[in-house]
Amino acid sequence: MKKGILFDLDGTLWDSSNEVAISWKEALKKRAGQEIEITTEMIQGVMGKSMTEIADILFGEYDPQTRQEILQYCCEEENEYIRRHGGQLLPGLEETLQQLRTQGYCLYIVSNCQVGYIEAFLEHHKLEQYFDDFESFGGTGREKSYNIRLVAERSHLDCAAYVGDTQGDYLAAAKAGMPFIHARTGYGTVEADVPYIEELPQLPGVAAQYVAPLEQCSIL
Repeated sequence: MKKGILFDLDGTLWDSSNEVAISWKEALKKRAGQEIEITTEMIQGVMGKSMTEIADILFGEYDPQTRQEILQYCCEEENEYIRRHGGQLLPGLEETLQQLRTQGYCLYIVSNCQVGYIEAFLEHHKLEQYFDDFESFGGTGREKSYNIRLVAERSHLDCAAYVGDTQGDYLAAAKAGMPFIHARTGYGTVEADVPYIEELPQLPGVAAQYVAPLEQCSIL
């Protein structure tokens, strides 16, 4: 029986909000030739949302096409900045990943980010060895629930759980037919009675209780 744990990225495995804010501010200055206010708090406020939603929230004064053009430019600059500088890993991350692998879990990342962001996270922090697969909104253009189920199906998982920090993560996991574990390490709250961790090293023990067979639903 193949068992896996799928992770959200921002707020669950690391916090890159400060680095993203710096890279976007630099990108907007280069693109527009002027200072445009982008703060860490603004970035934290949109973490976990799809790229389309982020563009609508942060660049709503522009027409839809211009929003997407600005967002794409910022994301390209962001990927390069993250690849060089990384972000703030949550305490105990690598040790937790090592323990989960030892316990026989396959590990995955499913995030609402752009293409290249997960790769930059893995490359800078040298964590590629721990993860079997990943998927993003940028990779498929689809919502997180679809991507969670996609990864589970193409990896032929029998049992799994999704670990995330927001209500949106919980709803996506539920729609995908997957148990959810709330990481109270990040940006959001969850309005449901679900298992949780308050720090990453607690995950191996909680996963042993709550990783469960997937519901019989399909992305097709």
